[in-house]
Amino acid sequence: MVGADEQLIDEVGEPIAWPVALAGDKGYRADWIDEYLLDLDIKPVIPSKSNEDRDARPIEFDEHAYRDRNIIERLIGWLKECRRVFSRFEKTAKNFGGMIRMAFIQRYLRLAVK
Repeated sequence: MVGADEQLIDEVGEPIAWPVALAGDKGYRADWIDEYLLDLDIKPVIPSKSNEDRDARPIEFDEHAYRDRNIIERLIGWLKECRRVFSRFEKTAKNFGGMIRMAFIQRYLRLAVK
């Protein structure tokens, strides 16, 4: 378990980024997932199912944080429209990362011209 004041460090000694919260849809709602995330000091942002007692959960659902998930969903949906990124023509991670950067540049330029 990682405390709030501790940092994870990789084998080289560099600090590793650690998530504060993890959002998911109702399909990921299970008690064992909540417990696992809380043990890792990660706040689960997963809505309750309609047939379960919301008050019995160990942590309250954060609606504001869940709404921010929409930004990521739209980003992934937009990236899937870029055929070269979606079908992963580039097999190496370096070239694939370059194609993602190119897609962002293309998107930025398209929005800047409007």
